[in-house]
Amino acid sequence: MELILVWILNAVALLIVAYILPGITVASFGSALIAALVLGLLNTLVKPVLILLTLPITIVTLGLFLLVLNALVFWLAGSILKGFQVNGFWWALLGAFVYSIVSGLLSRLLGS
Repeated sequence: MELILVWILNAVALLIVAYILPGITVASFGSALIAALVLGLLNTLVKPVLILLTLPITIVTLGLFLLVLNALVFWLAGSILKGFQVNGFWWALLGAFVYSIVSGLLSRLLGS
């Protein structure tokens, strides 16, 4: 049950990000649910491999390269889904940052 609540919270966070940032669009709540699911899968399956492959540059940049990886995963999700669109790398960077903040705040508000 908690997993479903987190999934819905992440979808709501995506809708909020799309409302705030003009370079990110989400077609509907259903699209937000699918995008949240895909983002979760990409963060679980692809991102650890990317972190491992880019470990030297992450160490040299004192971890700041992780922001780039977050943006790339966010941008990848936007490029493979029809109802979720990210218009470029800089929007992906800003969107991933805002998405992290909004989803963290929503999780804290609901105590999950």
